[in-house]
Amino acid sequence: MNVLKNFYLIILIFILVSVNNASDLELKGNFIQGGLIIGKTDKETKVFLDDTLVTKDSEGYFLFGFHRNHSKRAILKTIDKNKNHFFKELKVEQRKYITQKINNLQKNKVTPPKEFYKRINAEIELIKKAKKVLVTKAFYKKGFIMPASGIITGVYGSQRVLNGKPRRPHYGLDIANKTGTDVIATSDGIIVLAEKDLYFSGGTIIMSHGQGLTSSYLHLSKILVRVGDKVYQGQKVAEIGSTGRATGPHLDWRMEIKGVRIDPNLLLNK
Repeated sequence: MNVLKNFYLIILIFILVSVNNASDLELKGNFIQGGLIIGKTDKETKVFLDDTLVTKDSEGYFLFGFHRNHSKRAILKTIDKNKNHFFKELKVEQRKYITQKINNLQKNKVTPPKEFYKRINAEIELIKKAKKVLVTKAFYKKGFIMPASGIITGVYGSQRVLNGKPRRPHYGLDIANKTGTDVIATSDGIIVLAEKDLYFSGGTIIMSHGQGLTSSYLHLSKILVRVGDKVYQGQKVAEIGSTGRATGPHLDWRMEIKGVRIDPNLLLNK
């Protein structure tokens, strides 16, 4: 009986500690698959999401995202300067995704010939390296706007079927418009990649908004910035095109936080 009482006492203490800690932890954002969360806590407190360390800036701000297929819950753990552990359960709203069929793609763009594998792998590494560039300034606090005008033809999370064959889900927001339409910076940031001709994405820009949060702009016909440039929200950085794997002129706009692809539409200042 004493063992059972001690067990319930431990559980009660755990709950109380978790609740007390919640008042010291600020979280805002979209608690949904594809959502981005902005948090703040004491500078000396360590933060973990599902046992993975989340880096903070000098003011105690931190970011994390929920990937497309994240489970219904996540566990946020904090460890304060006295090594006390606190836990907070986060409920993650589940989504249903549409299936999108795209036909008439060039066969070599759907299934690349083997002679292009070396090039493709090199470009993948180039992109990974760019997204890891350290940008400490919190540009993301400016918020985000739509980077181009046009018709939405593709959405985050949709299951792609290319030329009749199921492929990876789509992780961007597709904005269709004529070639040459302005593409603007969705927020302030630093250009970490600017390439005119990548195999799949064609003309491509990647911009860092701080703390590992990046935006990508694909299929561009013209690029107006260089790596290292600081850009400002609303500044023209490129023009819409149909380069790379594309059936027509459009912008494929993507957002990512440290390897977790998130829904750009959820970030817009509405």
